[in-house]
Amino acid sequence: MSWIDVHTHLERLELSPDESLEEALAADVSQVITIGTGPEDWPTVLDLAARKFPVVGCTLGVHPHDAELFDLEAEAFIEKNVGQAHVVAVGEIGLDYYYDNAPRKLQRQVFERQMELAARAKLPVEIHTRDAEPDTAEVLKAFKGRVGGILHCFTSSWDLAKVALDCGFEISISGVVTFKNAGDLREVVRQLPLDRLTVETDAPFLAPVPHRGKKNRPAWVVHVAQTVADNKGIELPELQSQVEANVRRIFAKLPPINSCANRG
Repeated sequence: MSWIDVHTHLERLELSPDESLEEALAADVSQVITIGTGPEDWPTVLDLAARKFPVVGCTLGVHPHDAELFDLEAEAFIEKNVGQAHVVAVGEIGLDYYYDNAPRKLQRQVFERQMELAARAKLPVEIHTRDAEPDTAEVLKAFKGRVGGILHCFTSSWDLAKVALDCGFEISISGVVTFKNAGDLREVVRQLPLDRLTVETDAPFLAPVPHRGKKNRPAWVVHVAQTVADNKGIELPELQSQVEANVRRIFAKLPPINSCANRG
């Protein structure tokens, strides 16, 4: 058994990717999924995953902040590369109405086009949603039975969580769950079925307690997991076993590994 950080940004971390992975291994984190958010970082995440797979898998997608970058060329690039063994999902895609860095109508259109792409590729998705619950719920319902995956760094309501679960999606919990003011999120965690959740860091963002104020690292996913286990009223090994099984079910292209000797 081991931990898998399902959402990190290896190329943005304080430590080098090699150092970050070695530190993660020492903390019993055997695999990570590094996230492609747009054309600028796709070559880097593809190269990292190609060299480090199966320790590192990657995703390709256009983040809602950069929806204006999703054009026919970007779509063709994703479609061309998602068949590679180390590309395990489409993402990070979704809606962000908190920052509104792109027009909402465009965000929704780009989100739906990437969901269609994932359906064609038969891959899961990693979804970002912030202050956009009604529209996110509509898209999830529209793709029910065609696309699955995770709502990453979940901080929304139990109402959206229920819609996601009903539509076949899973809920991914980040370091936010450790924050003092995250009581509502901890209540969502208590209600989540154990076989429908994953854990992540979203490193270098959202470092968990006891590392608040620092740049996050994949190794620190264990602090997220401990808080989840505490709120579920279970021991950490039970959570570890179930979360690993969940991840391997969701991200079918990320194979088990017996050791991390091939990190180099």
